[in-house]
Amino acid sequence: MNLQDMINDDGIRIGVVDTGVANIASVMASLRRVGVRADLMSTPMEVELVEGLVLPGVGHFASGMSELRRLGLVEAIRERIQRRSATLAICLGMQLLAESSDEAPGVTGLGAIDVRVRRLADGVPRPHVGWSRIYRPLLRTEDVVVRPGTAYFANGYAVDRVPDGWAATWACDGDRFVASLECSGVVACQFHPELSGTYGQDLIRRWVSCVKDVVSC
Repeated sequence: MNLQDMINDDGIRIGVVDTGVANIASVMASLRRVGVRADLMSTPMEVELVEGLVLPGVGHFASGMSELRRLGLVEAIRERIQRRSATLAICLGMQLLAESSDEAPGVTGLGAIDVRVRRLADGVPRPHVGWSRIYRPLLRTEDVVVRPGTAYFANGYAVDRVPDGWAATWACDGDRFVASLECSGVVACQFHPELSGTYGQDLIRRWVSCVKDVVSC
């Protein structure tokens, strides 16, 4: 892919990782609705150089990591998160950033965030599918991408805690779990903003604004 051809009118390049385990069409359509053209990418160079990266995912932790390793993207994505380059990780994409997951014992995650993914508590329907309220413990919300609201989830696992330096939102549907983590331009959502109506579109629009702010500096 010619990276020059990916530049939007406002000078930013948005890429979506082609994990092979994601609802890519919905993610691409959601970006188009906020006025952004995105391109699929599957090489380390693209992941490293693009201004804004979306890491989507649906399915099993082991399958997602296997595909990232096959594409040679593990180190590129890990380094991108560690330097806080603008990245939006969705559902399984969020979980892949962790060290490990109860879903796939013995499989190492990207290790970009010092957390693990745990199985939702016994007695809670799994997968947890449907709309749930997202809340943030702090009152101030104007300077964050993920704000209180209602979003669409489809998960049986979730990140176990909030690491130092990260802002978080929570959800509770029989079991309290981390709904999102955010640090600088990195936003990781356990829910699906691309399937969450106006709430999700507004979130994606705020994240794209973060990408634009970085480029304009």
